[in-house]
Amino acid sequence: MSLIPHPDRRPRSGPSNPPPALSLFGVELSRNLRTDSVARLQPTPPRAVEDRELVSAAVEMMRRERTGCLLVTRAGRLVGLFTERDLLTRVLAAGLPLATPMAECMTPNPVTVDPKDSVQTAIRRMEQGGYRHLPVVDGVGRPVGVLSARRVVHYLVEHFPALVYNHPPDPNRVPDLPDGA
Repeated sequence: MSLIPHPDRRPRSGPSNPPPALSLFGVELSRNLRTDSVARLQPTPPRAVEDRELVSAAVEMMRRERTGCLLVTRAGRLVGLFTERDLLTRVLAAGLPLATPMAECMTPNPVTVDPKDSVQTAIRRMEQGGYRHLPVVDGVGRPVGVLSARRVVHYLVEHFPALVYNHPPDPNRVPDLPDGA
């Protein structure tokens, strides 16, 4: 997924072709949320550990891979999820040693999406559960990726680039001096 807005997403505007009303972008977004698949968001490759691995190995992998979410598998199939939040709440706060197996401190049976599910389905599941990451699994439960809230936000930004890129961080703040002074 590109961080730059997709050039074919919206019509070009110019002096003879004024930008369409904002409501047209909303209609397009609504349609695309229903028709675009999770695969369109290009989920990150799955980073997984077996459920018998120790928490210390998972933490080392999270540090090395610079990720806050690992998928926990058993015989190649997804059985759980381990996040930074799990490390804090289920391991450190509970006083468990880092030699604890993942099976004892992971989030079991996580909510998942299929690569063919709509973006709307993924967003709904993330919103309902308060999740920042959703495992993407194939038809037999093997992980094929992880969908993050960041990827969803970038997808949404593609539909409103002019609004996102032209607004100042604080619209109430006015510069003290004019540019170039």
